[in-house]
Amino acid sequence: MDSIDFTDEERREVLGLTRRLMKLMRPVAHDGDAAAVRSMHEAYAGALRRDRFGLHPLVRHMHTAALLAERLSPDRNMALAVMVYEYVRAGVVERSSVAERWGDDVGRMVDGLLNVATLYSRHASVETDNFRKLLLTFAEDIRVIIIMIVDRLALMQAINHHPDEEAVRHVAAEASYLYAPLAHRLGLYAIKGELEDMAFKYSNRDMFTRIARKLNQTKAHREKYIADFIEPVRKRLEREGLRFDIKGRTKSISSIWNKMKKQKNDIDDIYDLFAIRIILDVPPEMEKSQCWLVYSIVTDMYRPNPARMKDWISIPKSNGYESLHITVYGPEERWVEVQIRTRRMDLVAEKGLAAHWRYKGIKSEGGLDAWMNNVRDILEAGADGPLELMKNMRMDVYDKEVFVFTPKGDLYKLPMGATLLDFAFSIHSSVGSHCTGGRVNGKNQRLTYRLRSGDTVEIFTSQAQTPKTDWLGIAVTSKARNKIRVALKELAGKRAELGKELLLRRFKNRKIDVDDATLSRAIAKSGYKNVTDFYTAIADEDLDVNAAIDAYLALDRPSDDTAAGVTHVSASEYVMPDPLADAGQNPQNSDILVIGDNIKGINYRMARCCNPIFGDDVFGFVSAEGVIKIHRNDCPNADNMRRNYPYRLIRTRWSGKTGAQFAATLRIVGQDDLGIVTNLTSIINKEKDSSLRSISIDSNDGLFQGFVVVGVNDTSTLNLLIKKLKTVKGVKDVQRSK
Repeated sequence: MDSIDFTDEERREVLGLTRRLMKLMRPVAHDGDAAAVRSMHEAYAGALRRDRFGLHPLVRHMHTAALLAERLSPDRNMALAVMVYEYVRAGVVERSSVAERWGDDVGRMVDGLLNVATLYSRHASVETDNFRKLLLTFAEDIRVIIIMIVDRLALMQAINHHPDEEAVRHVAAEASYLYAPLAHRLGLYAIKGELEDMAFKYSNRDMFTRIARKLNQTKAHREKYIADFIEPVRKRLEREGLRFDIKGRTKSISSIWNKMKKQKNDIDDIYDLFAIRIILDVPPEMEKSQCWLVYSIVTDMYRPNPARMKDWISIPKSNGYESLHITVYGPEERWVEVQIRTRRMDLVAEKGLAAHWRYKGIKSEGGLDAWMNNVRDILEAGADGPLELMKNMRMDVYDKEVFVFTPKGDLYKLPMGATLLDFAFSIHSSVGSHCTGGRVNGKNQRLTYRLRSGDTVEIFTSQAQTPKTDWLGIAVTSKARNKIRVALKELAGKRAELGKELLLRRFKNRKIDVDDATLSRAIAKSGYKNVTDFYTAIADEDLDVNAAIDAYLALDRPSDDTAAGVTHVSASEYVMPDPLADAGQNPQNSDILVIGDNIKGINYRMARCCNPIFGDDVFGFVSAEGVIKIHRNDCPNADNMRRNYPYRLIRTRWSGKTGAQFAATLRIVGQDDLGIVTNLTSIINKEKDSSLRSISIDSNDGLFQGFVVVGVNDTSTLNLLIKKLKTVKGVKDVQRSK
């Protein structure tokens, strides 16, 4: 960057701006303001650096402060914020000292300007609606936006004929797309026109020069035409006793160019280049009636075009603009626009600082309209000027949205409350599905992190990650939630295929031919809504595959099948016979269960899905056949029965002791060593209160997984047996199977 030393021309400019500012700010400045600012410049000006155009920041900001006072109205706090901001940004003046020296209001505006500076540092494209909304969110104060608009005007005035034409065109594009529309929506029409004209000039200098020369060549004729049009109107208005000013103007060069492009004509073919403005001096209560009186006079004298009539007096624009526009057929067969307004309306039109803006595509919302109406009230009621009253206004019109960046500067809009997971899905479905977390502003964050406007978010992904059901409670956008549901459905389909494969393989191992109709009935009786849920439960191990087979067998044969005998074979070739038979059926000689309200003697059956034994926590369930089946409280089907058939549940507890044995299935995993099956069966047979009912072994790559059905008296006997089986050499795990 260039040295910050002043050139001779800049020193002269600073002296001139100083005198100009002191004169403009005299009515609002406090004692000591000028001396404090001068002292700050003398102490810290050397720490500043020229911008990319080589402009001295002090000169530029003094120019901005002068334009604010001239084009709008003198405001002490806005001028101080402009003068102090660059020193705070350079780090030579503390933010806290700004508030201490000049007040919190100046400090807040400096904060807004700093926030906007950080936004620009992201190198995001300004040519998006999201950037404009984020700009307003970051600024927080409407006066910060006004300062930015006027500062852009000062910059564009300073870079005419700058040698870096590409940089100049970039500034012109920003002014045309961002700052001129903002000025228009704020009612700053004069500034808006200047920005548009300079933007057109810097982006298409040849055409700008051509139109300007053409207008200059016809200046004398245009002035005579306007005078000839105005004179009879002036006489009629004076006869009515009205107090008014009347003046004519030519359309701006940028407006003429836009009309030439729209109509595909040359400037010689553009006839409505003229506009006449009539400004009335009337009390507030007579504004509308006087404006309509002038309307009737003008339309009596010149033929109007009804299609071009615009009534913004009865219903003002959303930014507070009020005026009555008519287009009439004037001399020489040319259309002339006539604008009729009062002195107050003209002031708002030229310097409508607190008028609200509304972006293209933004629908009317209650909060937005309430904020706009508040602005109008301030304009109408303010005795100290709108700028003074606007310091208490917060720009929270976009408090229902957040705007975040990618590391490359791309900008995304999400609803307020959106999480890092929502952002991942907004980028792409694949990114969201594999998202494991992210880095926000350089700090690692979880999926649940709530985004804030201005965050820079980098998403972490892993191919091992898949969507989870609890993600539906994290995501808030409908887009993310829908994509999560689709992904979960696809995953469930894959798990269901896996579960189906596991079940059919087990059927094959046990040499059971599957009847599809019987299997469908078994699935329905198990309480699953569809076969996908059934197979998914098997894949997720929420439903034991043996319990599923038992449910099938219960429908495929009578319930009084006898248990198969014990067969001793090698672990690699043994196939499971019917494992459960009728072990644990209701003993005929004693009641071991109390069902309901201390009722005994009721016929019941032990459920095959969980095989309860004496000592388990159990409950009764009235089946479709009218038989009470006893289930363990931790039965795989218990949740489904409690949720869908609560009226069939019966309180049940064990009573007394019985000599009858109950069937319990044990899942054993271990090494496929010679003799291990013999060791297991030997321990079971040696136990006084247990017996071996059946055994089924699957062997693969030196490991085996087996299911052993034992008869035991109660849970204590079973737990002791499990403990002993775990001591067998080569056994890795023994668990009771559901």
